[in-house]
Amino acid sequence: MTVDYLVMAAYLLGIVGVGWWGKKRAASKSDFLVAGRRLGPLMYTGTMAAVVLGGASTIGGVRLGYTYGISGAAMVFAIGLGLLALSVFFSARIARLKVYTVAEMLSLRYGDTAAVISGVVMWIYTLMLVVTSTIAYASVFDVLFDVPSWVAVLIGGTIVVGYSALGGMWSITLTDMVQFVVKSLGVLVLLLPIAVVKAGGFSAMADKLPDGFLSPTSIGGQTIFTFVLIYTFGMLIGQDIWQRVFTARSDRVAAWGGTVAGVYCLVYALAGAVIGMATKTLYPSLAAADQAFATIVQHALPTGVRGLVLAAALSAMMSTASGALIASATVANNDIWARLSRRTAPRDHDEISSNRLAIVVLGIAAMAIAVVLSDVIEALTVAYNLLVGGLLVPILGGLLWKRGNLQGAMASMVAGGTTVIAFMVTDGLLANEPIYYGLLAGLVAYVAVSLLTEPTEEAVVEAWHRRLAGEPAPAAPELSVA
Repeated sequence: MTVDYLVMAAYLLGIVGVGWWGKKRAASKSDFLVAGRRLGPLMYTGTMAAVVLGGASTIGGVRLGYTYGISGAAMVFAIGLGLLALSVFFSARIARLKVYTVAEMLSLRYGDTAAVISGVVMWIYTLMLVVTSTIAYASVFDVLFDVPSWVAVLIGGTIVVGYSALGGMWSITLTDMVQFVVKSLGVLVLLLPIAVVKAGGFSAMADKLPDGFLSPTSIGGQTIFTFVLIYTFGMLIGQDIWQRVFTARSDRVAAWGGTVAGVYCLVYALAGAVIGMATKTLYPSLAAADQAFATIVQHALPTGVRGLVLAAALSAMMSTASGALIASATVANNDIWARLSRRTAPRDHDEISSNRLAIVVLGIAAMAIAVVLSDVIEALTVAYNLLVGGLLVPILGGLLWKRGNLQGAMASMVAGGTTVIAFMVTDGLLANEPIYYGLLAGLVAYVAVSLLTEPTEEAVVEAWHRRLAGEPAPAAPELSVA
């Protein structure tokens, strides 16, 4: 596999080089965190698709296809539906707010008190996203290169942390465009047709696969419903997704570019399931379903092509990891530390330095957690359960219901978040009940407490509507960082 190693090494060196080049463009806080809010349609579409389709979507999608057949596409399909809904119904309004984080949006809508609690929940979610992608590195390296998981985590994590810290969102955006192209070529153009041909074509796969593998619901209707609740709604409110929306240069770019990226996700979902089914046909008795992707790549692809497809897998993992990492650092630095420390506003240069430091610290923390955990689907489910259970109701309520207020939002965060955690402890991390009861508890608390307390102050409502209209609100200045 010498040639494959060389292909992958060249790719990784290229990514580092692109990240270094992006450093020159990160001259201000806006450049570092949201690429100056000036991405056009092509770059916005590519980077949005890259950030939502990571290690869980690639390794996990093939794993689900290997285990359940065509219905294994449900998880990634739900992600695509969520991105479509975000782009069609909400992205224009989100882009007009001109903020950096979801917690800033909640602060504008409800008042400043909501920001710290929502920031903590969002920080945990984004950090777990980094962890899931880091776990995915290890699953590929472990099968193909016979290195310990901690070595794979260290190599991949160091590269991601390095280029993310160098140029922030500009480095991540430029590397994501490279990763989007490599991922599309490696997974859709090369691996998908080669895997199907190696398996004997669709007719041969249908004859050899277990019963139910061609049914779109064999994974279970309740599981599909849970995927929609967790991933479709999670796409509507995740900091990693919103931070990409903030990079669009106009409302129209955010809406149309996100729609195209959402359609791409639906295609990617089907491709992952079919690759998993082809792997099941060829290797029906793998020790672990998580090895499905690496196994089909290792045994079915010719030299050189194998290296490119492995680079594509790394692209998927790195794009999500870097996007989640800068989102986690942004939330920690701007929503938690800055509000708790309450220091005066520093210069732009100092803000870049503090955000860069946050990326390094949280990147190291994510690598340490990834060494301890092992299940990418489990880790991703925990992240989305906390996000959706704790923040979906107050965020969508703030966008859609005028009567919602700070007290209702706080009650919803506490009720939804604690209910999710309690049911994950009692029923298991992968159970359906945590998100069901968490959302119900959050919704009841939001509506009841909002109706029983005073409406939001008029000054806050006025500032909110001015932001939604695309006008800066003097009463809500840009947050500073320590």
